Amino acid sequence: QVQLVESGGGLVQAGGSLRLSCAASGRTFGRNAMGWFRQAPGKERDFVAAISRNGGSIYYVDSVKGRFTISRDNAKNTVYLQMNSLKPEDTAVYYCGQDQYSTLVAGTARTWGQGTQVTVSS
Repeated sequence: QVQLVESGGGLVQAGGSLRLSCAASGRTFGRNAMGWFRQAPGKERDFVAAISRNGGSIYYVDSVKGRFTISRDNAKNTVYLQMNSLKPEDTAVYYCGQDQYSTLVAGTARTWGQGTQVTVSS
């Protein structure tokens, strides 16, 4: 069974940057699309970004376009989320997910990580 482990969260001031990583176990990483989602306190988990198996297709939610960049390294079984120009409203627990690309873009995933907290202070 695939396990996903996120890292890289923390506390940062508005305007700062963080890079999240999500490492996957197993041999099937390159066969699956990967995505990032976030859940703010008292809210539902929302889609942030997705990347296809070979990185050829990428999709972002409008609120992060131009600020966040999703990428993957299939040799390292890892997907990344580079977050720049962070805003207080980006504060949330960030989760990575694995599934088909269309399923991720639709807002859900078959496999989830445990999440990493990102807090942006004003």
